Amino acid sequence: MRTGETPPAESVRALGVPFETLDYIYGKSRSFDTLGKNLAAAVSEAGKSANVAYCVDGDASEDVSAQILLKKHKDARAVGGVSKSSRAFAAAHVFGGTAVSAYGMQGYVRASLPLCVYDIDCDLIAGDVKLKLCDLFGDEADAFFVSEKGAKKIKLYEADRQKVYGAFSAVVIDEMPLLKKKRFDYEDLLELMRLLRAPGGCPWDRAQTHESIRANMIEEAYELVDAIDLKDDDKIVEETGDVLMQGAFHSVLGEEEGAFTSADVLSGVCSKLIFRHSHIFGEDKAADEGGALSVWEKNKRKEKGQKTAGDSVADVPKAFPAVMRAQKVGKRAAKSGYDFKNVDEASQKVSEELAELKEALAAGDKARIEEEAGDLLFSAVNVGRLAGADCETALRESTDKFVARFLRTEALLLSDGKKMEELSADELWAYYERAKKDENEAR
Repeated sequence: MRTGETPPAESVRALGVPFETLDYIYGKSRSFDTLGKNLAAAVSEAGKSANVAYCVDGDASEDVSAQILLKKHKDARAVGGVSKSSRAFAAAHVFGGTAVSAYGMQGYVRASLPLCVYDIDCDLIAGDVKLKLCDLFGDEADAFFVSEKGAKKIKLYEADRQKVYGAFSAVVIDEMPLLKKKRFDYEDLLELMRLLRAPGGCPWDRAQTHESIRANMIEEAYELVDAIDLKDDDKIVEETGDVLMQGAFHSVLGEEEGAFTSADVLSGVCSKLIFRHSHIFGEDKAADEGGALSVWEKNKRKEKGQKTAGDSVADVPKAFPAVMRAQKVGKRAAKSGYDFKNVDEASQKVSEELAELKEALAAGDKARIEEEAGDLLFSAVNVGRLAGADCETALRESTDKFVARFLRTEALLLSDGKKMEELSADELWAYYERAKKDENEAR
């Protein structure tokens, strides 16, 4: 018997059938996660020397330890019992839902309803169940606590505050209207987007296309990066949600057009993660971060059908910020040996491009001026790349530094009763140097 302390055990005693219990396993198990494994191991060991009948409360298909045994021993035979979840659903007058044992909730992350969590046989595991369910559905979500006496309505936060727990105790949560939920999952987000796009939905949302909200995705991604730079967790949560919302929007647009579904999107990204991490899920090896990146890049080229260096270089998105794209293009070209020997050689190219820009300026050729300015910037990016800098980040930080110094310069001017537009270039430069000195002394 899994335990000798429940009503089914009393029934076996009443029959006069001798049995042993595994109650001692509970005290030897470090966690609920290991309990099922330890129970199954004890039964397997006993089965080496004799035929064993292992009795659990409820149906064998719902018991974690019995599930382990049935998977391990293909010759084992399961005899059906009274389902704990069916009994709990019926007591709460809720039907057709998902059921999970409280002892198997460690990896449970789904928020599908209706839901029954059975095997809540003590206040300790009731506390674990409460934390998991409150995270999924919210503290104030309505639920039923089912015991030997029947079902009573509770709020989820009360799941570990009941007077008695037993072998047949369970928590049941019924379907919940979308607009009354306090906690949501990705399916809820998709459903909200579908409602907004439906007839009678939001006129603005209904008018959008992939193309019309293209810039929104870029904007939201930058706002998330800004929140990360600020190390503001609340903003990171908000902006991550906005990025996910844009992804859901495009998924719903794809569904409406019959081009793809949200399942295609999620299947695609999961398949990509598995394929590109062949050092984790396959036969490749990676001893460190560099090795892992190398495997990722190799698999990415294979996945995208990139057979030549040109395929890889041409695949860099044109929508990238200009500096980021320039560095990425240079980096991919370098992998084929198409690169400067070192920083010094790349620096010489900067001098050449600067000279050519000056020639274009002298000639007054506007088209050539823009071309040579671009070549100069591209050369400067190559110098930064070979020096080991992230040029996009470096330029952003330099721009921030200039803005700070400009504001400091302006403050110094105003404190002296002067206006910027009234000063000469030399006078402005002197104030700028003062601002720079103040900045360095403040560090």
